[in-house]
Parts: sequence; C-alpha cells; structure tokens
Amino acid sequence: MTTRREPPDIRDIIATKRDGGTLKQQEIEAFIAGIVEGSIPDYQIAAWLMAICIQGMTRQEIVDLTLAMAHSGHVLDLHRAVPSAVDKHSTGGVGDKTSLVAVPLVAAAGIPVAKLTGRGLSFTGGTIDKLESIPGFRTNLNEQEFLDQVARIGAAISAQTRDLAPADGVLYELRNATATTGSPPLIASSIMSKKLAAGADAIVLDVKVGSGTFAQTEKEARELAYMMVDIGTQAGRRVTALLSDMSQPLGAAVGNALEVREAIDTLRGNGPPDFREHCLTLAGEMLLLSSKAESREKAQRLAEETLNSGAALVKFGELIEAQGGDRRIIEKPSIMAQAKWVEETPAPHSGYIAALDAREVGLAAVELGAGRRVKRAPIDPAVGFVFAHKVGDYIDRGEPLFTIHSNDRQRLETAKEEVLQAYRWSKTPASPPPHIYGTMK
Repeated sequence: MTTRREPPDIRDIIATKRDGGTLKQQEIEAFIAGIVEGSIPDYQIAAWLMAICIQGMTRQEIVDLTLAMAHSGHVLDLHRAVPSAVDKHSTGGVGDKTSLVAVPLVAAAGIPVAKLTGRGLSFTGGTIDKLESIPGFRTNLNEQEFLDQVARIGAAISAQTRDLAPADGVLYELRNATATTGSPPLIASSIMSKKLAAGADAIVLDVKVGSGTFAQTEKEARELAYMMVDIGTQAGRRVTALLSDMSQPLGAAVGNALEVREAIDTLRGNGPPDFREHCLTLAGEMLLLSSKAESREKAQRLAEETLNSGAALVKFGELIEAQGGDRRIIEKPSIMAQAKWVEETPAPHSGYIAALDAREVGLAAVELGAGRRVKRAPIDPAVGFVFAHKVGDYIDRGEPLFTIHSNDRQRLETAKEEVLQAYRWSKTPASPPPHIYGTMK
C-alpha cells in the first residue's frame, strides 16, 4: 500500500529558511507551484524572499529553485524555429542598454537571438522599459509569436509571459518591492530560469561589478557568475560570463527614451566609446559561443564589421517593426517622448573626475521617474540624464557636466543635487576603471 504524501506546509517552508535550514526539492517545487496557482499570498512570498535574502541558499537549493521556476510554465523548444539560438543577459546596471545593440548585431551576423527580459529593479534600468518608450512597440509576445519572429527575422525581445517562467514574473516584481533584489541566489535563479525557459542553446552573461549593480565587489560578481554558469552547465547549456564595470554609468545616457536614442546612435557607428566597446565585446562572445567564429579575435572582428556595415541598424529596424513599433524612430528619434525641461548643469569647479557613483545616479533617475520604487509603478520614458564626461576626464569649471531631462521642476532640482553628490573630484589625473575584469566559463 502506497502512503499518501501530504503537501508541505507553506509556513514550515518559510520557517525552515528563516532558521537557516536547507529546503528539499519537494518543498521548493511546492512553493513555486503555489505561486503560479495563486494560492500563496504576497505576504508569505515576501517573507520567504526575505528569509532567503538573509540566510542564503545552498548550491543544490539554487539549482532546484531555478529549475522549478523554469518549468513553472512552458519551456520553449527553439529548435522548432531555428537550428540553434543564443541569448544574453545583464545582471543589471545604470545606463545599460546593451541588448538594444547586441541583439540586432548578432542577429545581423547570422546567429538567431531569442531573448526574454524584464523591467527595471530598484535603481537599475530594464530592457522592457526602454523598448516600451518606442511608440507602439509590443513587449508581450506570446509563445508562438516569439518563435515565429525568431524564425522570420532571427531576433525577438519579449517580456516574460504567463506561459514562460511565470513564477519568476511574480518574484521579480516582489523582489523590487521588498528590498530583496540584491540576493545572489534570487538574482541567479531569476536570470537563469528565464534563460532556460527561453530555450537558447548558448547563453552569454554580463555580470556587472560596482556600485551601480547588486555585486559591489569583483569577488561578489565572480561568485554570482560561477553560480549562474554552474546552473546553465547542469542544465546542458553552453554558458560564458563576462565581468564588466558598473562603478559609473555605461555610456552617456541614463533614462529610457534617452538610452534608445544612444543605442541608435551606436548602431550608426557612433555612440560613446565605452558603450560601443562593451557592445562589441559582448556580441563577440555571443558569436564565439555560437561557433560562428573560430577564435575570440575573429568573433570580435566579425562583430565590428557587422556594426560598421550598417546591417545591425537595419536589423534593429526589422525588430522594431516586427513587434509593432514605429520604425521611423531610427531616422527621427524625436518621435519618442521628450521632457518638458532640458537643462545643462555646469561643473562646480575644475579638476579630474575621480568617480561618478552609478548607484547614486540610478537613484536620482528614479527620483525623476525613470525607475520605480514600488511594484507596477508607472515609468516616465522621457526623463533622465546625459553625461558629457566620464571618470578620468579633466573638466574646467563652468563646462557642461551633465544634462537633465525632467517633466517636473522640483524633481529636476532634487535630482540635480543628488547627481552632483555622486561625483568625486581630484586635482591630479585619475584613471578610469577597467572595462572588463575577466571572462568565465
């Protein structure tokens, strides 16, 4: 006679993790199932998230959580659409609009890119928020639309749907509202569950290091990278992780429509040097991992040739049009929302910029309305900053330091003071931080 196993009590699952215990696979799967079914209220999910944030998780718990989240809905079989596909993901940062360049670039080079992504968390920007600043752009593709688009144009970027990793969609929003965004197990499981559910054969991870992301130190970033590479490898995927700097904003623009404009400028062969270099490095790794090139040097060369040829810009236009967006923004970015007030802020004194704290800039962007403090808060696509100088630059007093785009005069003044406080100055030359700290497999 088979003994009927009672489902675990949700309160016991929360208490086990609260007390530093280890959750069994069955308990994790039951909790994730309850989230998807809607039988576990937000306050219990929030308590569980906080317990994980404080107590952490074992390697096996993280793998079990990721797989449970990935299989909480459909797992895409991209081979129904293309022979193979690559995906990329950033752990979040300030001014990180890399997907808007890397996805069409790699697709234009002949490797299909299937990307599920999310909205901004805390002070970091989200790819979906940026894309939604493009008039008409649809970020809610269903499974069949996603597959059809990858097959047709070789690229798709979509938000999670109810069918793909639905548990993560719930957890993603609650992490932002409960100050649990910085937990390495929750970051790793969130990212990798989406990557596994999206079905890509190869995944390149852009793991950020610095004040403008959740891994403040190189050590923390390496631990997070190893965690995600391990999850992907155990799931049978090819995974590479780049460790890149996020101590200062990436590129010049911070803010949704402003970042789309900068991405378009970069696809035209221009754009800020640091952002252009980052996009090429990331795209090169995607091409290398997909076996499109035999060596990193050849992959980087292919990425640069594709960007310089204009093919990546054309592919971005195809992506916009395929998802219902107004393709005219490529020639006329002013179609996107524009702020009521646009004001330059001069340098308060002369000297070298020794630091520009990305976290403080991100928080100031939230103050303007470019990010969200609470679950489902609206985003103002027009607001943000454009920086004229980066760390290591010398600037004279009175020269333009940064430009603020705002729809509220009081918020503009508050944000201006917050960003000015993010600078650290030096009378002697200051070295910019390294762009890439390393590559991990």
